[in-house]
Amino acid sequence: MTTGDGAHRSGPLAGIRVLEVGHILAGPFGGMMLADLGADVIKIEPLEGDLSRQVGSQFVGDHNVYFASLNRNKRSVHIDLASDEGQSELGALVETAHALLVNLRPSAIKGLGLHYDSLRRYNPKIVCVALTGYGLDGPAAEWPAFDYVTQARVGVAALTGEPDGPPTLAGYSAVDNSAGITAALGLVAKVLEGKGGQVDVSLFDVMLSQLNYKAAGYLNGGDPPARQPLGAHAFYVPAQLFETRSGYLALFVTRDELWRRLCREIDRDSWADDVRFATMHARFDNRKELLDALGARLRDASAAEWEERLGPLGIPVAAVKELADALDGDLVRARDMVVSVDTTDGPLHLIASPIRFDDAETEYRTPPRLDEHADELLSRSAGPHERRT
Repeated sequence: MTTGDGAHRSGPLAGIRVLEVGHILAGPFGGMMLADLGADVIKIEPLEGDLSRQVGSQFVGDHNVYFASLNRNKRSVHIDLASDEGQSELGALVETAHALLVNLRPSAIKGLGLHYDSLRRYNPKIVCVALTGYGLDGPAAEWPAFDYVTQARVGVAALTGEPDGPPTLAGYSAVDNSAGITAALGLVAKVLEGKGGQVDVSLFDVMLSQLNYKAAGYLNGGDPPARQPLGAHAFYVPAQLFETRSGYLALFVTRDELWRRLCREIDRDSWADDVRFATMHARFDNRKELLDALGARLRDASAAEWEERLGPLGIPVAAVKELADALDGDLVRARDMVVSVDTTDGPLHLIASPIRFDDAETEYRTPPRLDEHADELLSRSAGPHERRT
């Protein structure tokens, strides 16, 4: 881990400047992905700052942990984008930037001039990425959009949970995180093209695209996808959670060879050649019979025991863990997936970037304090405290 000035970064995106205007999760997460890759990400915040500075109650010194988890490696300036002075300051930054990532409603994006048609006069090669709920235009453009609402509207919630239970939301911000990554990808692609222009990414579209094979099946004459018990895969069997003597086990068997290995290890050799179960399609056709028998056998030992026995055979298997157990586990340590950023009040622990390079080490810096970098980035006659009175 290294530290240094935010404008002098290493990494594959070093030398790329990205302006970020957004709040809470999707846009800031996408911006942080770019910052972790070396981009100089300048977070443009309103007077009160990104709302995520106020979310939750955990702090390390004056660093809000929620905000920190989405905004490390960035620089921050306060700009009143609704004022003439703010628009002038925005224009000056656009002249120096490669891209703008904005995560607001379309009316705000257009009203504040945070789109290509408005900003091209400052820099014709600027890439403007609009990350919205339902697109920049269209009948739903102004609908309020949040992660949980999108999970409900796009069909994810209806696909999640037990068949005889209520629909279920994912236990984390699956939509926002996915949209942030997609927006970052679109931004890098357009910057690489070198022409500038507008990129339109919506939470709804991103999540619908992730239903790829389920949607394609229905679009090509299949039945509407339905919830399966214990999160079972629609075709592969066995591929789901199983209740064991202690805890739950995730098991995912695809190829017939994996099925034969499983049968041998659980002392059910006869199942390997049983015409009901021997092939992928046979297991699908006899799903209930197989799952009843296998489920009964797996209840004879704990999830941890089965993982220890089946894992070395190359069978995809894992005991269900709590997040705390995963974070304290050997795999997280081996992958160096928890990093510590030094602050004046002690270490701030965060999840590392999932993207690694063999010739460089990712740099991690503290999240910016509101307007911390105004002196470096903006020309103003008054100091920040004077401006806020």
